[in-house]
Amino acid sequence: MKIEESNIIETNDYRVIIYPASRPFTTKEAKTITEKLYDFLAGWAAHGKPLSSSFKIEKNQFIVVCVDEEKEAASGCSIDALGKVMREIDDEYQLGLFDRMKASFVENGEVKTLKLQDFKAKLRNNELPSDIQVFDFSKNTYLDFISHFLLPLERSWAASIR
Repeated sequence: MKIEESNIIETNDYRVIIYPASRPFTTKEAKTITEKLYDFLAGWAAHGKPLSSSFKIEKNQFIVVCVDEEKEAASGCSIDALGKVMREIDDEYQLGLFDRMKASFVENGEVKTLKLQDFKAKLRNNELPSDIQVFDFSKNTYLDFISHFLLPLERSWAASIR
C-alpha cells in the first residue's frame, strides 16, 4: 500500500528506509516498482508476523518505505528481504539505489543528482546557486523524514562544504 492510502498515521514516528535513485523513474519503471513493492509489502513479515508497512515514490526518484514498528519490529531477516527486492529492482533498471556516494538537490524546481565528490567541488567553486535545496537520505524516522528530508542548502548537511 502507498503511504497516502495506508492506515499509518503520519504524526506517529515510524521507521523509514530511503532508497535514492540516481535518476528519475520513467512512467513504466514507476508503475512496475509500485506493483513489485505493493506485492512485496502485502506479505512482508518478521518472524512470521506481518509488518504494517507502506511506501511512496517521492519526487519520482526516491523510494520511501515506512514500517510501523510499534506493532511489530522489522527484524534483520525482514530488512534483508526488503533489500533483496530493492536489489532486484536496482539491477533491473540500473537506478543506483545502493550508491550512497551521491548527492541530490533541487535547483530551479528540478531534482538533480551528482556524484558526491562532484557536488562538493561545485559547492566549493560556487558553481551551484545558494538557493538550492538538498536531500538528506539519512532520515530513519517518518517525522524526521517529513520535516528534514529536503532542506535549504544553509540548513542542510551540505552547509559546511562551502
